Amino acid sequence: MSKTVGSEAKTILPGATVGILGGGQLGRMMANAGSAMGYRFVALDPTPDAPCGQVARQIVAAYDDREAAKELARRADVITYEFENVDAGVAAMLMEQSYVPQGSELLYTTQHRLREKRAIEAAGVRVAPYAEVRSADELREAVGRFGLPCVLKTATGGYDGKGQWVIRSESEIGEAFETLNRAGTELVVEQFIRFSKELSVIAARSTTGEIRTFPAAENIHVDNILHLSIVPARIDEALQREAERLAARIAEGLGAVGLIAVELFLTEGGELFVNELAPRPHNSGHYTMEACRTSQFEQHVRAICGLPLGDTALLTPVVMVNVLGEHVEPVLARIAKPDEAAERLGAAPKLHLYGKHEAKHKRKMGHVNVLADSVEQALEWISETNIWRV
Repeated sequence: MSKTVGSEAKTILPGATVGILGGGQLGRMMANAGSAMGYRFVALDPTPDAPCGQVARQIVAAYDDREAAKELARRADVITYEFENVDAGVAAMLMEQSYVPQGSELLYTTQHRLREKRAIEAAGVRVAPYAEVRSADELREAVGRFGLPCVLKTATGGYDGKGQWVIRSESEIGEAFETLNRAGTELVVEQFIRFSKELSVIAARSTTGEIRTFPAAENIHVDNILHLSIVPARIDEALQREAERLAARIAEGLGAVGLIAVELFLTEGGELFVNELAPRPHNSGHYTMEACRTSQFEQHVRAICGLPLGDTALLTPVVMVNVLGEHVEPVLARIAKPDEAAERLGAAPKLHLYGKHEAKHKRKMGHVNVLADSVEQALEWISETNIWRV
């Protein structure tokens, strides 16, 4: 159980200041949602005029700058973080000087794949079979047990497909180990799960222990980067309920406060395996901004401030599509003109850009939530735009 649940939990009312470790797009959207409720925000981020700094006050400093972190503590009534690679030591220090309801323990756990997998298993939820490997010989032995293909990953770092190697033949074992071992962290090899769909569920747990889950999203990745989140997921209702139940179980078992995103694999046989966790708002939860009664960002603010959690009911089918650097210009050109396809399909595209200064290839610059009477209509609008050519 989280230390904040019970007598130590505080109610932080609107008018108070929320401090955010990190000033990226998640902090920006959190500040937008919380500002509408009457909260003030201040972010700590090393990039001048960071996305969150454009809509909130910003302390420009490195994440491991302890004096800057102390300044954040002085200016905020409650502190949260918007990405999990925040220095856990700084988070622990802030716990002594400010109110950090999420604590540092879950951050410490989810920053390390082996610790994360063990914590998920301790919560009674399945992950893909895995093993820590310290040498090429140990990797070779594990590959013999798990079969090919399998996935070698660094225990720390890595996102959007970085820090991992899908081993498809025994001849790759030595090179895969040598390449990833250069990261200087532990390595973990996982059995390859032949999944039919990738799913995710965002769960919220407040400082009072209340838990709510958002509807499961069906996620499609391209080049290891999330491309589409489809809601409702194209799975039967029993599987949707089970995915949400597992997410709630993890939120409870790990003592999460705020949001925790649970990524899952669904096999052809209908089995669910947890792939990864993220203790924060998540790209696959952006659909909630228009499609749910409460957005993931408002829910996170409610959870860390001890307010009752909002209703997570889905109001409309929706498909979220990421806008990468190469998509920005055609997306802007598209929204500047009447949209015949949207009218014909009954779709309502809602654009969110993050305020990043440089539109780099494959860099997440924004997203579009396409609301429609069915996910098929939303997908058809995305297809007809010819912007997202897969």
